Amino acid sequence: MNPPPRRIAHLDMDAFYASVELLRYPELRGQPVVIGGRSDQQPVLLADGSRRFARLRDYAGRGVITTATYEARALGAFSAMGIMKAARLAPEAILLPVDFAAYRHYSRLFKAAVAAIAPQIEDRGIDEIYVDLSELPEPTRPLAQRIKDAVRAATGLSCSIGIAANKLLAKIGSDLDKPDGLTLLGADDLARRIWPLPVRKINGIGPKASDRLAVLGIHTIGELAQAESASLQQHFGRSYGAWLLAAANGIDDRILVTSSEPKSISRETTFERDLHARDDRAALSEVFTDLCTRVAEDLRRKGYVGRTIGIKLRFADFQTLTRDLTLASATADAQVIRRAAGECVRRVRLERRIRLLGVRVTALSTLEGAATEQPPRQGELALSDESDAG
Repeated sequence: MNPPPRRIAHLDMDAFYASVELLRYPELRGQPVVIGGRSDQQPVLLADGSRRFARLRDYAGRGVITTATYEARALGAFSAMGIMKAARLAPEAILLPVDFAAYRHYSRLFKAAVAAIAPQIEDRGIDEIYVDLSELPEPTRPLAQRIKDAVRAATGLSCSIGIAANKLLAKIGSDLDKPDGLTLLGADDLARRIWPLPVRKINGIGPKASDRLAVLGIHTIGELAQAESASLQQHFGRSYGAWLLAAANGIDDRILVTSSEPKSISRETTFERDLHARDDRAALSEVFTDLCTRVAEDLRRKGYVGRTIGIKLRFADFQTLTRDLTLASATADAQVIRRAAGECVRRVRLERRIRLLGVRVTALSTLEGAATEQPPRQGELALSDESDAG
């Protein structure tokens, strides 16, 4: 008996952090709101019961935006942008501090709601998941709508879902009709809906690769799909060049990783523009700390600790470099991970501009398995140099 056709959904919560804040402050609905302020920028409750909110125009510092409402994005304020720059574009936008505890709470709620309907889930972070619907008997659109309704009932929040034959197309689909979208992509939709999109819509093509493709006269996914394989491999290397062509043609055979033991847990980000370690020190430091924090949260959520801390750097010329350090004891502590990752960075000559920064933890064990180990005390870090790849 032939297996059922693959039905892979990508579910992405809409402007997740900002939407959680709007549940707390419903009077801000419809207004431009930016998340990324400091803890001392909490709203102030006034005598008449109203609240006074901080504005971008009053911000002074080197912080970066974590996320923004769609109204703020319409004014040019986007995630990873410096808050001071955003203040010039949207001075009257509301500024709220980050509350990761609240975001983790709502993340657990929406994932539990989905799992009650479709348990085959790949967790991709605090606000997105892949879901395998292939074995479920219900027709695709009613099933997807039932999932959306369950998420809203559990959280009060909207999500967008893309459904296709693979993860790559499902992720593109979830972004096509935001917010509160439901997009089904079939084989006939590749040329009609996917190929006219800019190449940046493919997850894995960042701003630098997009610029290099533009030099070759390739701006849309359709143009990339028609490109010569040899030319792509010449300009981007054999592996990445072959992947570019396959992705543009909607080819992706990755399976959902649902319950297998992970070999590593990592977070990385590709910058909108290449950053320099000296000129953009504050922005890089903030992003670096955020990556370490998110890796630590992922470890704790999944019940793991790890002994080897690593970094990944990709420079403007696409050269990739990694460094690793092994701790005396396994950890899931964000500060310990940050210090170890910082030691890795100090072993790199940062003279070139950086396009991608990543942090990973390997040599994983479960919390139960590591319970007998003595963790390093706060402020102490025993390091042994194990790997120097790259």
